[in-house]
Amino acid sequence: MCGILGLVSVDRAASSYFDLFDAALNTIKHRGPDNISKLMEQNIALGHTRLSIIDLDERSNQPMTDLSGRFTIIFNGEIYNYQELRSECEEAGYSFRTMSDTEVLQVMYMRMGKKCLDKLNGFFSLGIYDREEKSLFVARDRMGIKPLVYYANDETFAFGSELRALMALGFPKVLDKVSLFNYFKLNYIPAPATILKDHYKLEPGHSILVSWKNDAITLEKEQWYSIPYDPDSEKELSHHDYKQSQKVLKRFVRESIRRRLVADVEVGTFLSGGIDSSIITAIAKEEKNDITAFSIGFPDQPYYDESSYAKEVAGHLGVNHHVFNIKFQDLLESSDEILNHLDEPFADSSALNVNVLSKSVRQHVKVALSGDGGDELFGGYHKHGAEFRVRNAGIKEHMVGKLHLIWGQTSSFKKRKATKLYKAIAKIQRWLQFKTKRSLLALGGRDERRTSQLLN
Repeated sequence: MCGILGLVSVDRAASSYFDLFDAALNTIKHRGPDNISKLMEQNIALGHTRLSIIDLDERSNQPMTDLSGRFTIIFNGEIYNYQELRSECEEAGYSFRTMSDTEVLQVMYMRMGKKCLDKLNGFFSLGIYDREEKSLFVARDRMGIKPLVYYANDETFAFGSELRALMALGFPKVLDKVSLFNYFKLNYIPAPATILKDHYKLEPGHSILVSWKNDAITLEKEQWYSIPYDPDSEKELSHHDYKQSQKVLKRFVRESIRRRLVADVEVGTFLSGGIDSSIITAIAKEEKNDITAFSIGFPDQPYYDESSYAKEVAGHLGVNHHVFNIKFQDLLESSDEILNHLDEPFADSSALNVNVLSKSVRQHVKVALSGDGGDELFGGYHKHGAEFRVRNAGIKEHMVGKLHLIWGQTSSFKKRKATKLYKAIAKIQRWLQFKTKRSLLALGGRDERRTSQLLN
């Protein structure tokens, strides 16, 4: 998993934050139990906690500085195509001291600057310090799989893997009431906001170039990636042969899983018995014969226990299989730990299950593949199907609100018959309301009174 933490100040002598850097770095040591290191010089401090997956040698510990001494990198994540990129760099005359993807990423930045992000296949959050330019480049992967939060004012910039590390540096902790409102509306706090003022999540596919010349911090934020949309391609694909599309998708999924199996430690899979995890386990078994699958069961809650499906899939595939039976007391005992690690309000109870499963799996393997995100990519929830039907039927956004109002006049019998439809309409309306409020917040800016007027 790894953890990163960085701090920049235009006047280190007048800043107390550097004195708290070690303590702040220790708050994320759970992300990287294999090594914890830091670099402190002039106006900057960089720290890293390492979970060793590729090139287990200590030479790949971070912060990592290149041979010239100009660039230092801290990086959380994995670059799946690092071997191809390494060969490309070697052909261009670069040499390497390690077998890690971290050094490949560093060399790619040395060669191409921020444009190197376009060539990366992986998930990451990173910070690269350029001594010559007195700058720091931070970036987050296309889908925002790896977290990156930051704090900024005119004299200080800090970033890290978790909000708790920034809080430990001693920055003002002021509750953002708009974020709290959004949490009660959505059950989470959307980026770029966090529960604290002046603390932000870097959005997926975004980067920031931080400079500290002329006794001031300047930030240049930009979106380096957005999901491409080509109407002509969409029309072409709509007439694409379905069987051919299946083959293309299968090739992409297999290649994705193959890349994620590259590691210098043992890799397993999470297996629930559902479509996503079963496909991943099946392909992983074909790529790596000794793959082990892990599942959880709820013996005292049969309604939620899907372990029988997982056992059936594991038996069919012929994979090694472990089932960890979890009782309600196990979830209860882990709740405080989970709440501490969330850092800000987040209402997804599945985090309890994943935490208990991960702790159990950690006793057997260091890396496990899961099907998280499959429903979002392939429209696996009822709300996705409802949204598609609304768009396909040509229903405008304002009509969704009218449908919601009509529901209030519907008889209780009809409501019971159409519960799923109502829930889907309600979710779409909440999404549209949030989109409108977010636009109003942008108009209101940081002026709380102005923002309040717009919301009311």
